[in-house]
Amino acid sequence: MKKQEIDHILTRMLDSHSSVSDLNFTVGRPLQVESAGELLPVEMKPPIQSLTPFQTETVAMNLIDGNRRLTETLLRTGSCDLSYSLPGKARFRVNIFMQSGHLSIVLRQLESKVPTIRDMQLPGSFREMARELNGIVIFTGATGTGKTTSLAAILEEINERRPVHVVTLEDPIEYQHPHKKATFNQRELGRDFDSFANGLRAALRQAPKVILVGEMRDRETVEIGLTAAETGHLVLTTLHTVDAGQTINRILGMFTNEEEKQVRIRLADTVRWVVSQRLLPKVGGGRVAAFEVLRANLRVKEAILHGESEGKTYYEMMQAGRPFGMVTFDDYIVDLYEQGLINEEIAQAYASHKAVTSRGIDRVKSARGEATTDIKDLEIDRAYHQKA
Repeated sequence: MKKQEIDHILTRMLDSHSSVSDLNFTVGRPLQVESAGELLPVEMKPPIQSLTPFQTETVAMNLIDGNRRLTETLLRTGSCDLSYSLPGKARFRVNIFMQSGHLSIVLRQLESKVPTIRDMQLPGSFREMARELNGIVIFTGATGTGKTTSLAAILEEINERRPVHVVTLEDPIEYQHPHKKATFNQRELGRDFDSFANGLRAALRQAPKVILVGEMRDRETVEIGLTAAETGHLVLTTLHTVDAGQTINRILGMFTNEEEKQVRIRLADTVRWVVSQRLLPKVGGGRVAAFEVLRANLRVKEAILHGESEGKTYYEMMQAGRPFGMVTFDDYIVDLYEQGLINEEIAQAYASHKAVTSRGIDRVKSARGEATTDIKDLEIDRAYHQKA
């Protein structure tokens, strides 16, 4: 199979449905694309009812294109990441992986236009993050929830306003930032550096003011990231946690009990913002982002130093800190419901605390004059307890 044939298949898959985000090649299934969060089959001529192991392997080998490092990584670890360009059409982040002895492939379509805070209608606190001069800003959430896109929007805000040197360490490079006020050096894992820890260590000698670390995967990367933040750099990075409050505990869990106290002190000094995000199905199709934002203030720093306690949890601090740019998932989801972007069922399904969200939805319904319960026609039984 030639590159032109691969490009033809990818083009047909992209054009098969609207808002395609992922292309999926799995043995035993037809060609599939993900549109608005749902996997949908793709019709081809001649039709492909069920992909064979040979077909997926052929596509995978064409995407790898003889790259020895990627081949060795795939054989050694069972998966590999790369980027692939469809000239004039799209760019993809590609993951090739083994499953049940066969190769599967998922291609995530990357946006060609760098997103902005304004165009994405992100919370106003994102602009404040872009104005930070040092410390760590951490984005968390499951894979595919848009963390990289949000970070790209913050970098674009920096690019438009600050004449600084920005070094990014990515796996792979998703958004290619043009040089505006800032100067960008974007490095890709495997091609330009061998590990996030080594790339971050080298970045400290490259005189950047802002460093993007695609993911803090291990303790060594976290340690160097803390050092970078302590030495006057602004470090933007991602972690995989459920919500903003759990992020601090996840980082602490990478260290031993003996090291915990020192790490708490370093985190309290360096953490500026923690943002968690989820993508929710939108009314009328598509998806909308929900955010949870934790901002470092005196109360938050005290909780990082000494741990959460009754009445002093990160969740309660985010609830109380709304005037300062903080928000919980539950409050943000209620806001999305009030704007008519999501329905009640979705709001409840994605809420962190369903009781809090229910009260918020009832409050919105009451303000609209809608019923908050399905119980009707209740009457007082005036004859109850009366003697016959």
